[in-house]
Amino acid sequence: MTVQTIGAKGKERSATRWSRTKALVPSERRPFVYGALVVFSFLYYYRPEDFIGLLAYIPMARIAGVLGLVALIAGMAGTRSKIPTAVKMLWLLLLQMTLCIPTALWRGGAFSTVFEKFAKGVIVAMLISMSVVAVRELRKLLWLQVSAVALVVFFSIAFRHFRDGRLQGIQKGILENPNDLAINIAISFPLGLAFMLHARGLKKVVWAVALAVMCLGLVLTYSRSGLLAFILAIMVCVWEYGIKGKRRSLVITTVVIMVLGMCAALSTAHYRARVESIVMGNVEGSGDKGSLEARKALLKKSISVTLHHPLFGVGPGCFVMVDKGWVVAHNSYTELSSESGIPALVLFLLAMGAGFRNIAFVRKSQKYRDDPELKLFTQALWAGLAAYMAGACFASTEYNLYPYFMIGYTCAAVRIVSQALPAQAQGSKDSSLVKTNYDRIRRTQPVWSR
Repeated sequence: MTVQTIGAKGKERSATRWSRTKALVPSERRPFVYGALVVFSFLYYYRPEDFIGLLAYIPMARIAGVLGLVALIAGMAGTRSKIPTAVKMLWLLLLQMTLCIPTALWRGGAFSTVFEKFAKGVIVAMLISMSVVAVRELRKLLWLQVSAVALVVFFSIAFRHFRDGRLQGIQKGILENPNDLAINIAISFPLGLAFMLHARGLKKVVWAVALAVMCLGLVLTYSRSGLLAFILAIMVCVWEYGIKGKRRSLVITTVVIMVLGMCAALSTAHYRARVESIVMGNVEGSGDKGSLEARKALLKKSISVTLHHPLFGVGPGCFVMVDKGWVVAHNSYTELSSESGIPALVLFLLAMGAGFRNIAFVRKSQKYRDDPELKLFTQALWAGLAAYMAGACFASTEYNLYPYFMIGYTCAAVRIVSQALPAQAQGSKDSSLVKTNYDRIRRTQPVWSR
């Protein structure tokens, strides 16, 4: 009888612990949705079709888009999740772009731009916001992004993938163009730094090497917009991780490396001229080729088009047809307003602003203070978003997905810190016991939640 009583009590305690665990996991959780999101992220950043010959005959981009759409439908079925403000702004932006199609200079091209390019960004932001419920899951997505950028830079340097003296990515997607590669380095560098600070032993060394390779790759791209974005990202990282985080050694090391790196880079006449051309234009040896003057002209042209077509623009993706030059505006903000009207620019800025507000919300949470890893990632997202906003002033990136990945990450962070703790869910009086159980549950939550 005693054995049976003990067994019964054990089962009762087990059932109670299981019920507490279930309280931590949202009932709206869809394992398929998160799995599809991971596959989508892998296909977008790694692009296996560029390296595996047989996959080149398969429309991987369309497969990824269909997979994301199916995952979105599956995730929304039967759920009551509140759509984050940032994602709402992106849906409204998609609606605005759709309204611009009938009046576009090239309706077919506008339709393709909206539904084959930008719509994927809205879907991915929505998927991240609704499917990521744990720090471990957020970490996996961030790792996919940073590792892809680091590996592309490493192999591009190793195989000397240069064109006109500038490093290009070995991919054919977002990391191929030197400017896009540089901006992605600037965005991903703070995330890699967060991984390094959280790692130990050999992993810390590996991340340190990866960060060094990314810095070298940034210089070899000779991208001025990427350099400006990277400097801003470094400034935020020094402030967040070094000064506020009281990591004095990090501040000193960063300053020393930056000074030595810039001195080494500027010691070469070509790179020094390239940096000087940011202000002085076509300096001899900079390879500018009138780029600064051309971009000034494009900026004025995009503003003029915006003023002449303030509501619907000339159509998404159609700025290149304005003067038959087939050149983008090299400014995400003015290109967006000239192609889809001022309302599109306002919605885009509201979405980005909501991302920064998400970070501010996370900073105020108890979990941000208690979880060092989440704190590191939140600081990195703040630095990455700031870098993107700077880089977007000099590049047309509004139809790429990586800015919307960043917005989705901030929404996911808000969802993670907004989940009720066991003490709140169960109304337990013994908070110390509940915290102990929560610490145990947190380590195994992803297994039970899927």
